[in-house]
Amino acid sequence: MKLGYHVGYWSSGPTPGALEAITEADRLGFDSVWSAEAYGSDAFTPLAWWGSATERVKLGTNIVQMSARTPTATAMSALTMDHLSGGRFVLGLGASGPQVVEGWYGQPYPKPLARTREYVEIVRRVLAREAPVTFDGQFYQLPHPGGAKLGKPLKSTVHPLRADLPIYLAAEGPKNVALAAEICDGWLPLFFSPKSDAFYRAALEEGFAREGARRGFADFEVPASAPVIVHDDVEEAAALIKPSLALYIGGMGAKDANFHHDVFVRMGYEDVAGKVQELYLSGRKQEAAAAIPTALVEDISLIGPPSKIREELAEWDKTVVTTLLVRGDAAALRKIADVLS
Repeated sequence: MKLGYHVGYWSSGPTPGALEAITEADRLGFDSVWSAEAYGSDAFTPLAWWGSATERVKLGTNIVQMSARTPTATAMSALTMDHLSGGRFVLGLGASGPQVVEGWYGQPYPKPLARTREYVEIVRRVLAREAPVTFDGQFYQLPHPGGAKLGKPLKSTVHPLRADLPIYLAAEGPKNVALAAEICDGWLPLFFSPKSDAFYRAALEEGFAREGARRGFADFEVPASAPVIVHDDVEEAAALIKPSLALYIGGMGAKDANFHHDVFVRMGYEDVAGKVQELYLSGRKQEAAAAIPTALVEDISLIGPPSKIREELAEWDKTVVTTLLVRGDAAALRKIADVLS
């Protein structure tokens, strides 16, 4: 299994020590470095700025929110990044959730799978550069049919470095995972657990079996974000992760539309997820974190002494995951690389 480094999105400002960690990941032989965006920092700019100091690692977005940009704008950024990095860029896309899509970007959220299908198709047409781009979809039309009625089909002035630049899709539900397998080159899971491997494997197989599917298990990438904390005390390590989990399980999205919450329900933690959500939405965030059992943390992470992590890594090696995306500063990356190598 390959290793990748996930910088994540910023909180109140730039991630401290990010440049040092990214260059250390490059030096240590990590396969990839990933950025993210929510409703603060964007995904492309930090990746370009810090990634310019690297020489070998792939540079990926995990994820670019599709509602933030038109498909052609995303394609422009992707082909630009690919040229500047010498063919090391990976475009990771995601639909995000209704609160961000409608509240921050002012775009409609319904039918995210159908929107995704159209979005990816337009990006691929731009990158292929075979003809001026036209599209007559339910959600996207090129040229725009209204306005000044002066729009005409255009073709990128820049010739893409790679017409087949890889596109990965972030997905949590089975239908979206199957869509990733059908139309993309990789799937970006969140809160993956080896215990859920059969569930996701079946969703991927459904997508691979569809007519026109691009790939199969042999050439499909699955970089999974997973907390890895090398620590003698498992409970103390778990305590470092629980507040973030409480936010995702309890506070992301709306009460009845939280896809992260649903992941843990499918994992068998319905009662826990319900309690965490109730506590978090009532403002009792510390209690919400405390309500998360360490066993749940261990299901989606690798924490504890080196021997325990190495033993549990064997279970991850049996799954569909091809790359483990870890976080931390440069020192943490060195420790993780030593344990997982």
